[in-house]
Amino acid sequence: MDIVYRVLKKKSPPKYRFQNGQNSQKILLILESLLANDYTMTKQLDLFEEAESLWKDEADQSSAREYDFDTLSGDPLETLYYPADGDQNGYLENLGFPGQYPFTRGIHANMYRGKLWTMRQFSGFGTPKETNERYHFLMKEGQMGLSVAYDMPTLMGYDPGHSFSEGEVGKCGVSVASLKDMETLFDGIDLGKISVSQTINGPAVILLAFYIAIAEKQGVPLDQLRGTMQNDILKEFIAQKEWIFPPEASMRVITDMMRYCTEHMPKFNTISISGYHIREAGSTAVQELAFTLANGFTYVEYAMKAGLDVDGFAPRLSFFFNSHLDFFEEIAKFRAARRIWARRLKEKYGAKNPRSWKLRFHTQTAGCSLTAQQPENNISRTAFQAMAAVLGGTQSLHTNSMDETLALPTRKAAEIALRTQQLIAFETGVANVADPLGGSWYIESLTDRMEKEAEAYFKQIEDFGGVIPAIEEGFFQREIAHAASDYQKKVDERSRVVVGVNRFEKENEEIEIPILEIGNMAEEEQVKALHDLLTERSQDEVDAALAEIRETAAGTGNVLPPILKAAKAYATLGEIVDAMKQEFGEWQESAVF
Repeated sequence: MDIVYRVLKKKSPPKYRFQNGQNSQKILLILESLLANDYTMTKQLDLFEEAESLWKDEADQSSAREYDFDTLSGDPLETLYYPADGDQNGYLENLGFPGQYPFTRGIHANMYRGKLWTMRQFSGFGTPKETNERYHFLMKEGQMGLSVAYDMPTLMGYDPGHSFSEGEVGKCGVSVASLKDMETLFDGIDLGKISVSQTINGPAVILLAFYIAIAEKQGVPLDQLRGTMQNDILKEFIAQKEWIFPPEASMRVITDMMRYCTEHMPKFNTISISGYHIREAGSTAVQELAFTLANGFTYVEYAMKAGLDVDGFAPRLSFFFNSHLDFFEEIAKFRAARRIWARRLKEKYGAKNPRSWKLRFHTQTAGCSLTAQQPENNISRTAFQAMAAVLGGTQSLHTNSMDETLALPTRKAAEIALRTQQLIAFETGVANVADPLGGSWYIESLTDRMEKEAEAYFKQIEDFGGVIPAIEEGFFQREIAHAASDYQKKVDERSRVVVGVNRFEKENEEIEIPILEIGNMAEEEQVKALHDLLTERSQDEVDAALAEIRETAAGTGNVLPPILKAAKAYATLGEIVDAMKQEFGEWQESAVF
């Protein structure tokens, strides 16, 4: 049978503003009619055409970029391609149109024709001043959002002068120990005009307090702040291991943050639920998908248990996925994630706001796939991975630099990584059509399979009693360890080829690219800056603020306001963490095998 595709035809602008919420309710009625199994083929086609009409209205009304969307040869391209003969093979139920439930084909009606993904390069090293200079450089080169990489002491809640911080200050990210450091980090950057993502988890509430204080100093209303705190402590217990407090105390802090941001910062993403680090630890694509979404469901459940309305906070939850080298598997993973999230939020958690059903996600290319051997090959690896993220419908993207297995990126390497995204956006044509791979037998089969396998993992997690009991039993850790071992065995046996590592090697290879070297100067400067801060501030004010944190942590109040007060008094990161530890304690993981 020949397959014919309908395409969007241009028509006059509508005379009314179509309401997305009304659109979504109509789509649900259409799906309910289809699922009732009491329709004729004629009725089925009518329902399909109604959904098609709703999509066309929304696509027509969506703004479009000023860009030539024709092929390189000059042939015109339509916004979307889809089946011509109605709801064949459950098209509406399983795929739908972009911007329509269950969002398999994307969360916006015209996808990148309307707005490209945010190009957000992860960056941070040395002192706040050095990183601030890198941010200004990247913004000048066309970066559309900032993403802060913190050093290990900051990630673990230690000040630069702590003995545990020695030798690590500024090495894998920027050192931020106080509001004063945050002031330097964002000097000359208007937080009201740029979205900022911060990769911080254990002490995330403290860095958020620093950020809020900076915005207030700049005169930016909190309800206008845009950005994301990673703040995903569950994946820390599962994979990355940068925790501070025990699971239940950590969930209490995160719920407090969700409540505060829902009330005061409606444009800010409270949590970026992260599969990236799960994948970097060695998981499979299905494990990344299942474990990440299971963590997301857990945050929803804890917030609802605390009395928060799901439609009040769910629209500000975002996700962070890895884009690895199995090109089509990654694309299918992103599509399955949207579908699973939409169905679960609607059917299990009773969300009624269509924005709650939409899974929005940031993507980073796979750091674990990069090789120290022949590092220039990493430019190509990153390009393939970035292309998969775009074809999967990502909302923002970080492309790794070729030198990241050797050191933090040099300015030149970071520029090449950014240019990779710009090449995809403007020269390849993949952004010209919404979900261009939708309808591929291979892609749809992979998407269905990943959804089915993820659901099987959800059942196993439920059998443990949920995510936290499964963490305590070591379930996730064992699954990831076994997957990582299986992959490494294939590499060692050469049944899985890694170019330049186990095939096509170079003998006596010499690295021919410049490497960014960070000495001990950053640590010396940060320790001195911390000493100066301690002598300048009001110790009485700091002590009172820290006492209030301890009192609140011991009770049931929201911990963020007293932490914000301490931040404004120039209490340090380490001091605030220590005050919280006195009430919450510290987490010690049990070894699993």
